[in-house]
Amino acid sequence: MKTNRKQFTTLAIAALAMGLGSAAWAQGAYPTKTVTMVVPTAAGGTTDLSARMVAQALAPVLGQSVVVDNKGGGNGNIAASIVKRAETDGYTLLMQYSGYHVISPHLTKVAQWAQSDFQPIANVISAPQIIVVRADLPVKTLPELIAYAKANPGKLNYASSGNGSLQHVTGAMLEQQGGIKMVHVPYKGTGPALQDLLGGQVDLTFGTAPPYMPHIQSGKLRVLAVTGKERLPSLPDAPTTAEAGYPGVNATSWFALFAPAAVPKPVIDKLAADLRTVVQSAAFKQKAQEQGATADYLGPQQLGERVKADLANWAGVVKSSKIEAE
Repeated sequence: MKTNRKQFTTLAIAALAMGLGSAAWAQGAYPTKTVTMVVPTAAGGTTDLSARMVAQALAPVLGQSVVVDNKGGGNGNIAASIVKRAETDGYTLLMQYSGYHVISPHLTKVAQWAQSDFQPIANVISAPQIIVVRADLPVKTLPELIAYAKANPGKLNYASSGNGSLQHVTGAMLEQQGGIKMVHVPYKGTGPALQDLLGGQVDLTFGTAPPYMPHIQSGKLRVLAVTGKERLPSLPDAPTTAEAGYPGVNATSWFALFAPAAVPKPVIDKLAADLRTVVQSAAFKQKAQEQGATADYLGPQQLGERVKADLANWAGVVKSSKIEAE
């Protein structure tokens, strides 16, 4: 019995050593091939632009190509489901939009994924919403928009990237705060919504600034207000909603990377460390600011805490806004 026990102990120690060696090798080797970021929106929106900014900057740090794969639709469920079922090796990641991650769960009758299906890696960008209208809409300020909506009940329509998106919730908040009623037109992402706004099919939208900046600068679109606590350096003349008289319309988006739940911790730690290097670089910060956003790094634990807090906060907003689940 003593001999068998001694042999068992020896084998166990050897197995443990091999396991630790394998883990160390895996950590040192990752990545050995292309990393894919799955994006829950069509090309052209801030989630897509964030992913492409990160992919371009992260590739040389990782030493491997990083590609963006757009899987828009289903209020983010299509992309989330793909990553949820992906191999747990760290080569398929989700570039997530906060509206889909912490608002949509409150508006989905049949859940296709759970928070426990993912583990946070890092937040990369944060940005307030802007209220932007087509240039030929006869309003130049937020109070003028409210007055126009009251004088033309049910005439104004606004685009969003889907039911339950932050754009949708922001629109509902403005209706509630301004005592107006608009028609909500959901799209499969910001890109298609932007195209119809430029084409005059919709009157206004709410969204983070990056995809709208070129069109604001060219005069094709007009920004009325910023839904954050401070004005944007890239849009210094645009007042905050509080300055315009509607402090209750306050919404900021964040964009973050998540991995399938079972991806090994050493891989998560490496990605988080490399993303810190990228997001905190002067070049990345400058590029984000030029786009009307902020380079905003949060590590795995901090991002997890933000998700938990925002889930609770938006539950109350959704309830008070009376947005119905689909």
